[in-house]
Amino acid sequence: MLRPVTDALRLAVGAGLVRPSKPATGAEDPDADLVRRVGQGDLLAVRALTARKLPRLTSLAARMLGDFAEAEDVAQESLIRAWRQAPIWRFGEARFDTWLHRVAVNLCRDRLRRRRPGDAADLDALVDPGPAPDRGLEARDVGDRVAAAMATLPPRQREAVVLCHYQELGNIEAAAALGISVEALESLLSRGRRALRAALSDLVP
Repeated sequence: MLRPVTDALRLAVGAGLVRPSKPATGAEDPDADLVRRVGQGDLLAVRALTARKLPRLTSLAARMLGDFAEAEDVAQESLIRAWRQAPIWRFGEARFDTWLHRVAVNLCRDRLRRRRPGDAADLDALVDPGPAPDRGLEARDVGDRVAAAMATLPPRQREAVVLCHYQELGNIEAAAALGISVEALESLLSRGRRALRAALSDLVP
């Protein structure tokens, strides 16, 4: 097997998934200055915050929904809500990025609830874009396997794994984004990791 294949394979063996974090004050929130300026109607700040957040929100929604077109819609709707929230945002209670992830997760949940049973997801959307040329077909096969395994997880487990591993949120931030306790998040991550290890056991060295 190629090594390393993808970050997702490290996920399958349960490495480096859980990271602690703490709530940020306005001074500690890396988005604070941009959010203030957006709230004041600064168009340059709007463009800068869009450039910073749009790719991450699209990636999150694509992994949750398995559909890039829907993911783009969710990302754009999340940013529209961010522009409306910016003038009244209260710093010191949570990171703006955490709140924005929660908005995107809730929008994804709404879309998933509206889907008819049997609607298929595009599993390729759940993994990173195709591997670099030097990784070859084996790496792509592993990526497809990981995508398929991720798609079989219960929705809440998949949300926890996506937020902590792919979006790189800390435990407190991810729990806040999901509206659950840190203990509940860690339980979801533990069950998700076990399911992924079982599904991908033949890939583990």
